[in-house]
Amino acid sequence: MGQIHVEKTDIEGLCIITPTVHKDSRGYFMESYNERDFKEAGLDLTFVQDNQSMSQKGVLRGLHFQKEFPQGKLVRVLKGRVYDVAVDLRKSSPSYGKHFGIILTEENKKMFYIPEGFAHGFLVLSDFAEFAYKVTDFYHPGDEGGLAWNDPSIGIEWPELKGEYRGNAHKDGYYMEDGSPLILSEKDELWLPLKDTFAF
Repeated sequence: MGQIHVEKTDIEGLCIITPTVHKDSRGYFMESYNERDFKEAGLDLTFVQDNQSMSQKGVLRGLHFQKEFPQGKLVRVLKGRVYDVAVDLRKSSPSYGKHFGIILTEENKKMFYIPEGFAHGFLVLSDFAEFAYKVTDFYHPGDEGGLAWNDPSIGIEWPELKGEYRGNAHKDGYYMEDGSPLILSEKDELWLPLKDTFAF
């Protein structure tokens, strides 16, 4: 019997994966990845690298994609709580430019599979979060692209974030509900909207 439940989303390829968690008085045990179970669920994937990050509340990472060496990503939260988002960048897809978001927490232990051809990002909602993900291709320096996290044409409603769009990706004027600042890298403040990133 498989140890995961796979739920499809309304965007083809995006999957929410819930593992079976065995709990007792000592704590819990779960399989965070089992190749056989994934294949039986129709996810025949080869992962080549594991990544992990820690971020404080209000950190928004994204929206990132790879230009020539796209990566499929299996993401989850080890500690804390984040809002995780994928944006469909597959030009032939009927859901091109559409997004899907999900709350990932250490309590719900859900995983989110994002196939090649998507931009990805997340916002930290807890005091800090440890974020882990497996990828289907290695990191290639210089291959990263990005989209403005607040592009109105994509229309992501980041939970617990207040502010008003001012025509760019800068964090100015945005803050968390408890007054914590929105924190972006300098690079993530410079990404452009979808229409300015892809002209075709």
